[in-house]
Amino acid sequence: MSRKIRVIVVDDSALVRSLLSEIINRQRDMECIGTANDPLVAREMIREMNPDVITLDVEMPRMDGIDFLGRLMRLRPMPVVMISTLTERGAEVTMKALELGAIDFVAKPRVGLASGLNDLASQIVDKIRVAAVAQVRRAAPREAAASAPHASGAGAAAPAAPTTLLGRLSTEKLICIGASTGGTEAIKEVLVHMPADSPGIVITQHMPPGFTTSFAARLNGLCQITVKEAVNGERILPGHAYIAPGGTQFHVARSGANYVAVVDDGPPVNRHKPSVEVLFKSCAAVVGRNAFGIMLTGMGNDGAAAMREMKDAGSYNYVQDEATCIVFGMPREAIAHGASDEVLPLGQIAPALVARLRGATDRLHHRI
Repeated sequence: MSRKIRVIVVDDSALVRSLLSEIINRQRDMECIGTANDPLVAREMIREMNPDVITLDVEMPRMDGIDFLGRLMRLRPMPVVMISTLTERGAEVTMKALELGAIDFVAKPRVGLASGLNDLASQIVDKIRVAAVAQVRRAAPREAAASAPHASGAGAAAPAAPTTLLGRLSTEKLICIGASTGGTEAIKEVLVHMPADSPGIVITQHMPPGFTTSFAARLNGLCQITVKEAVNGERILPGHAYIAPGGTQFHVARSGANYVAVVDDGPPVNRHKPSVEVLFKSCAAVVGRNAFGIMLTGMGNDGAAAMREMKDAGSYNYVQDEATCIVFGMPREAIAHGASDEVLPLGQIAPALVARLRGATDRLHHRI
């Protein structure tokens, strides 16, 4: 960007406001143009100063961050990076913030705040940079949101009724999904439309430790399939989706006729842990032509080269299109690597996949 990214910091802690301002002002491409200790003050500052990005604390006086975010995204949608506390409640609230339209979040430590935030400085400013160029979506009106809990802002319909999809073929196939910025809502949009007997689904979403438990629980309450964090050594079953636990590497292995989850403390790949590259490479090697790859919204290139390996091994791959991505980084790189078979709007990926799976079932039944 030719001009500096203008940021307003909203946090009830004077220490956090000072630390974040200092971190932001150290960057050559951004500046903190103001700070606010509560949302009502922030509202006036946003009107007067028109920032490019705001950072927003979750828990604040007079109006909590979630209420403020909901109103902001309905009335004046703009890029927001949430500053969350690394607690179980903090994780649940963060998932709600992402649902309301926040671009991303940073998990601040509960102890050693000053040193902890400075250790996170590069992550904080990277997320502000991504937010500044992200596509922001307007939150649905409260009444619409209340009457359509599964809607995701991408025009999602209610999930399809449970159907018999694959029968015994479902144990052979595996669906492999990778995502980063904006991915929590994109993954939801795919999973809520998958029938109860879909093939096993393995997912890597860039997320730190402590947040994937809430993410999986939230999805499990919305979907026909069972959604859970992956556990090392467990069998990957049809009708289940397995999410890489934050701060670990997740890949797929084979044990006889079964697919098995492998969760370990491997090193970061492409700076990520979990990494889409790690999961997709294993799917290329272990699942081959029985795999379906899906690359969703996210910054960077994690997983693009491995998705091409999946395609070369015979998988069929879907990539989210630019118009429906929050950030068209990882999908763009997957396309550039020649990894995609179809580039589709988010809302069309699950229906296209289900139709293709049903076609495979029909062919199998015809042969039988």
